[in-house]
Amino acid sequence: IASSDLFKGKRSVIFALPGAFTPTCSSTHLPGYEKHYEEIRKLGVDEVYCLSVNDAFVMRQWGIHQGLPLEDKDASNPLNPGNFKNVKLLPDGAAAFTRGMGLQCTWSSERGFGERSWRYSAVINDNKIEKLFIEDGKVTQNHGPDPFEVSDAGTMLEYLRSVKK
Repeated sequence: IASSDLFKGKRSVIFALPGAFTPTCSSTHLPGYEKHYEEIRKLGVDEVYCLSVNDAFVMRQWGIHQGLPLEDKDASNPLNPGNFKNVKLLPDGAAAFTRGMGLQCTWSSERGFGERSWRYSAVINDNKIEKLFIEDGKVTQNHGPDPFEVSDAGTMLEYLRSVKK
């Protein structure tokens, strides 16, 4: 699936994280967006996507482990049926989207991850970035602590409320 197919003619929220099954990603980042999914939608967002440099099998199992409701009928989103009803999980196994965003990082010595996505969130409006929140304001290689201040659901909600027409 091309990213242009996901974002064309829609206003979408995407948030990216270093990895499925990792502590902050599993305890706070994904659960926050899933919890606030309906409110985000009411603020003029058509879709919410979670992206990680993991393969599709890992992302699916992570979503199931997180208790995300499965979508097995509706085919209105190119990822369904077979993904999830609310927050859709986007595997970026080869880091192609992540590199295209210029937000790839390597945590080889710090966590042994290799190439991953830096943590960020964005509003993409009809294939154009409307707003971008990047942790620490820049990508840092082998970053020690895992920054999580601006890509969370709360920050996204504040932004969406501030621009609601």
